[in-house]
Amino acid sequence: MDAVIVIDSDIQKCSCVKAVLEFVDYENIHMAGPDEWQYSVDSPDQLCAIIIAESLVKEAPERLAALKEWAPKAPILLLLDAKSKLKITKEISTHILGYIKQPLKYQDLTSALQQAQVYRAAQGKDQGEHSPELFRSLVGNSRGIQQVRRMIEKVADSEATVLILGESGTGKEVVARNIQYHSARRNKPFVPINCGAIPSELLESELFGHEKGAFTGAISTRQGRFEMAEGGTLFLDEIGDMDMQMQVKLLRVLQERTFERVGSNKTITANVRIVAATHCNLEKAIEDGRFREDLFYRLNVFPIEMPPLRERAEDIPLLIKEIIKRLQHENRGSVSLTQSAVMALSQYHWAGNVRELANVIERLLIMHPYGVVDMRDLPEKYKVAPGNAEEIPLLDLTIINVDDSDIPRIPRSGIDLKEHLSNLECNLIRQALDDAEGVVAHAANRLHLRRTTLVEKLRKYGIQKADEVT
Repeated sequence: MDAVIVIDSDIQKCSCVKAVLEFVDYENIHMAGPDEWQYSVDSPDQLCAIIIAESLVKEAPERLAALKEWAPKAPILLLLDAKSKLKITKEISTHILGYIKQPLKYQDLTSALQQAQVYRAAQGKDQGEHSPELFRSLVGNSRGIQQVRRMIEKVADSEATVLILGESGTGKEVVARNIQYHSARRNKPFVPINCGAIPSELLESELFGHEKGAFTGAISTRQGRFEMAEGGTLFLDEIGDMDMQMQVKLLRVLQERTFERVGSNKTITANVRIVAATHCNLEKAIEDGRFREDLFYRLNVFPIEMPPLRERAEDIPLLIKEIIKRLQHENRGSVSLTQSAVMALSQYHWAGNVRELANVIERLLIMHPYGVVDMRDLPEKYKVAPGNAEEIPLLDLTIINVDDSDIPRIPRSGIDLKEHLSNLECNLIRQALDDAEGVVAHAANRLHLRRTTLVEKLRKYGIQKADEVT
């Protein structure tokens, strides 16, 4: 799946592009004329990019549609002439991912190819691989999130009422869904209701249902959330915003496990598990007379506190990676972030927590579809001031991006460039091998090299592999 095909009627131009691709470490490169591309590779599924000359598209725009039909998962890059006057119509833009301008520039070429790799990887994903059911805010290795996962594991199989505490956007509903998913009620309904979003005069009907004619506008009998959740889990979100009168009625239901619809005298048994959540400090609300103490103790059987994102900054790179996987799973595209972009996002305060982070990644995906986002591409408020960047662990989703600020200054005494670059390359190779526990194929992936290329470099520098399993 790492082949590239260059399509042009000018063989000399094809050869030039091939030479540059080989220089940036692409090996499996095919050249084809305008009527030969169908026979240039054994299977179009192995293509990671198709590069087609502008002149061929001018001559026959329908070629793009034919290429897309032949290799539906392969990204198409348009090779523009130096003084291109091609009018990019909707028909053309629909089928191409990006452009490469001639004369070829290293940065433009590698950026376009990286964009193609991200696109191809997203197209090739097994869509069942990343189930959206659980995940989200529980991704991470921080102490706080590990504690949350342990508590979910302990309480899931019990019938205990759970109270989830935390700021807005931390993922309290995610915890509730995980509790349901890992419990014996997994195959029963999970019914959420936001107690703060429904007017108090309507909340009773929403929770317990009503009979026809019970009040003005009750034109038919309706089930409430307790009945909808029968056998499953009822998630009472933002319960701290519930008014005192409604708190009394809810307390009775929690104590007796029975209720009546509004306008009915018939008692209904409630076989539901209660999971509640709030961003409020309920103990302070009790002191202020805004929350009943007896209801608090009914709900606070097993409290779980979700840490704010600013207290688990080490989880942000993993969260970014998982959010991108979710967007890929939902067929909404993909995006890749550089080291500096991940570093900048890891240092932001995140008042909106994981919800705000997910919104930022989605915005970046819209602005840079299948592209590579650097720190300078982030919205202004998320950028890091020069000199304030802290070291953040790198992940597979990050790509090393070197700008002028990363380039060391030449000492007054001069420098042996060849020796310096050899030492630098040798050190990076040793680091990659250490990280990959000596597995050459994995080390090559970390260095964005072909395995065969890395093997040659190991021979060149006389580096001994720690593990011969490759």
